[in-house]
Amino acid sequence: MQTHLYDIAIIGGGIVGLSTAMALVTEHPISVIVLEAEDRLAAHQTGNNSGVIHSGLYYKPGSLKAKNCAEGREAMYQFCEAHDIPHERCGKVVVAIEERELPALDALYERGTANRLQGLKRLNGSELKEYEPHLVGIAGLLVPDTGIVDYTQIANTYAKLIAKAGGVIQVGAQVTGCHRLSNELRLETTQGEIRTRYLINCAGLYSDRIAKMCGVDTKIQIVPFRGEYYELTPEKEHLVNNLIYPVPDARFPFLGVHFTRMIQGGIEAGPNAVLAFKREGYQRSSFDPRDSWQTFSNPGFWRLAGKYWQTGFGEFYRSFSSQAFVQALQRLIPEVETTDVTRAGAGVRAQAMEPSGALVDDFRIVHAKRMTHVLNAPSPAATASLSIGQTIAALWAKDHEEGL
Repeated sequence: MQTHLYDIAIIGGGIVGLSTAMALVTEHPISVIVLEAEDRLAAHQTGNNSGVIHSGLYYKPGSLKAKNCAEGREAMYQFCEAHDIPHERCGKVVVAIEERELPALDALYERGTANRLQGLKRLNGSELKEYEPHLVGIAGLLVPDTGIVDYTQIANTYAKLIAKAGGVIQVGAQVTGCHRLSNELRLETTQGEIRTRYLINCAGLYSDRIAKMCGVDTKIQIVPFRGEYYELTPEKEHLVNNLIYPVPDARFPFLGVHFTRMIQGGIEAGPNAVLAFKREGYQRSSFDPRDSWQTFSNPGFWRLAGKYWQTGFGEFYRSFSSQAFVQALQRLIPEVETTDVTRAGAGVRAQAMEPSGALVDDFRIVHAKRMTHVLNAPSPAATASLSIGQTIAALWAKDHEEGL
C-alpha cells in the first residue's frame, strides 16, 4: 500500500520550520507535513534562547537579517496581541564602557537609523542612570523597539494553527535518507517513509547534513557554539530594570554577555559563546566524536581559530569559571557578586561557517530543484520567524507556478 504523497515536507519543528508550515498551509490549498526528530517541538534553538524580540539594531542595512527582523518584529508583536501571548515591548540600552567603544556605538546608531528603528536615542552617562540606575557607562543607546516573549509558547501556537488548517506535525521522526524520483522525493524517517513533491530543510543544527543527504553541496558547515546562562538571585533582581547589552565585537555574530529580564519573571545573564564538542552539547561535558571530528577536520575552522584563539580561550575559561563570568557582568553592573548568580540553562547556536573560516553573518537560504534549504538562521530568526516563513513560502509558490 503506497503512502500519502504530500505537497511539501518540512524538516525541523523549531520556530522557523513551524512558521514556514503555517504560512504555507494557511494560505494555500496544499498538504504539508512537519517532521521533527525530537519527541517535542522547539527542543533546540527555539526553546533555549533568551526570549528577546530583537529590534534589528545590529544588522547590515539591506541584509536578509535587517529586512526580516524589521518586518518580523512588528508581525511578532501583532501575533502576540492577536493570540493573547504574554509579551512586552520593554526596550533595552546598549552601553559603551570605554572611550574605544564609542566609534562602534556611533556605528550602531547609524545602522539603527538606517533600519528605521523608532525612538532610537543617544544617551550620556547620566542619562543611562535614568533607565538603569546601577549601570556604569560613559554613553549608550536607548532602543525602545526591543521586547521579551516566550518563544516556546509562540512555536506551540504556530503548531496549533497548522493543525487547525489541516497540516500534519510528526514528532520523533528523524530523517535518515532522501531519494529523488522523477516527480517526487522519498524521505526515510525513523517512523517510516514520507513521500513529498517538495522539501524544505529547517533542521537548524543539522541543516548542512540534511542538505548533503539531499545531494546539495552547500560548501558551508555548521559549527555549534554553546551559550551558557546564569540567573540573578531574587534578592539582586532590582539591579536590572529591563535589558542591558554591551557594545558587541563587530568581528563576531554574537552580542556579548548581557542582562535580560524574562517574560516569566527573573533576570538572566549571558550568554557566552564557547565552541561545543557536540551539536546538541548543552553541557560542558557534552562530546560527540562525529561532531567534533567534523569541526576539527575542517581547514576553515583552523583558519578561524588561528585568527581568534585568544578570544576563544577566554570564552572557554569563562565557561568553567563563574568568577570570570561575573567579571564580565561587573563591567556593566559592578554591584553583581559571584554569590548573586546561579547557573541556569544553555543553548547551542547553529552557526554556519564558510570554507575560508569566515562565520556566515546573514541568513543563508539555498535553493535547489524541488528543495529549499535554510542553512543559517540563528538570532534573530525567532524574532523574524513570521517574515522568514513568508519568504520561504514565496520561494515555493514561485517554483510551483513555474512547474519546478
